[in-house]
Amino acid sequence: MLAVTNLLTLPPLSLYVHVPWCIQKCPYCDFNSHTAKGELPERDYVNALLQDFETSLNAIQGRTLHSIFIGGGTPSLLSPSAYERLFSGLRQHIDFSDEIEITLEANPGTFEQDKFTGFRQTGINRLSIGIQSFQDDKLKKLGRIHHGEEAQRAVGMAFAAGFTNINLDLMHGLPNQSQDDALFDLKTALALKPTHLSWYQLTIEPNTVFYSKPPALPEDDTLWDIQEAGQALLAESGYQQYEISAYSQPGRQSRHNLNYWQFGDYIGIGAGAHGKLTLLEEGVILRNWKTRLPADYLNPAKPFEAGNRVLIKEDLPLEFMMNALRLHHGVDIDYFGSRTGIPYHEISEPIEHAIELGLITIKNKKILPTDKGSLFLNDALALFG
Repeated sequence: MLAVTNLLTLPPLSLYVHVPWCIQKCPYCDFNSHTAKGELPERDYVNALLQDFETSLNAIQGRTLHSIFIGGGTPSLLSPSAYERLFSGLRQHIDFSDEIEITLEANPGTFEQDKFTGFRQTGINRLSIGIQSFQDDKLKKLGRIHHGEEAQRAVGMAFAAGFTNINLDLMHGLPNQSQDDALFDLKTALALKPTHLSWYQLTIEPNTVFYSKPPALPEDDTLWDIQEAGQALLAESGYQQYEISAYSQPGRQSRHNLNYWQFGDYIGIGAGAHGKLTLLEEGVILRNWKTRLPADYLNPAKPFEAGNRVLIKEDLPLEFMMNALRLHHGVDIDYFGSRTGIPYHEISEPIEHAIELGLITIKNKKILPTDKGSLFLNDALALFG
């Protein structure tokens, strides 16, 4: 590999773990998830995850692990003992930060009190619960396997299991959803007092059931009204918007996602996982991705990595800004140089142009989007492509 930048420092390092199985595939979902059939091969899968991690040991370069995010699929389908074995195996190769954030995605339909107490005892200290809606008719249209009351009980069970850092995933712009419907969901979520809310609009993605059979979604005016009213309600309730669709109580932002958006590094293991790695000696930044099908991932005759791509110098300004401009409080100017190896002055022209257009601003040595820039993010990014 040819060096493409003058890299001098390494960013923080995180780990993404993908668990590809779900009880049922949702019609809007375009993630790499597969309907579980029978007993899951969790022992073989954990073995594969650890072997996969070993293939990326050259990316550690003396760093500790800053955060772990276990996504899916439905990672809570695996047992606490599976995660205990995973973490034990990982610690043989890398030190965990004293303040490591370990997030597990879970669905209300998979909640069992003893199991979630077990998850907490393994060191998992943050839950992300896929609620989507608290209204049974909306959940049915979304293909969810839980009911609204079950979702509320699940949050209570999570607190009872010892979790003090809980994110709720909530959608708006659902089929036939009114503004009152959307605010009912949001108010119900806020009453449960999670530390973090991911509140985002349903989008129709290719290769989904909704793409081939589109549901009746709210009109644009209704979507705009929902967004404005919801953001006002979240702010009144003490939740700070720090990213396009992420809101948190003060100091409770997702450290793992902040590392993504601040152009940190992350190793991706598991079927279909993606990674972004800075290789200091080679002077390159590499994106890689793993084989998608669980059967192929578990096949010892096949490699874990499906492909990789070195980011050339011309790619890096856009790659950096695609992440940085998601953050409402912005990213330190110095991060551009330290995490891309490109001097800041090389992007001064598009920066100045974006400022003239009112799309970004520089404040307290941070690059951040204006309100206009957040609304017209693609226009801002086009200046760096």
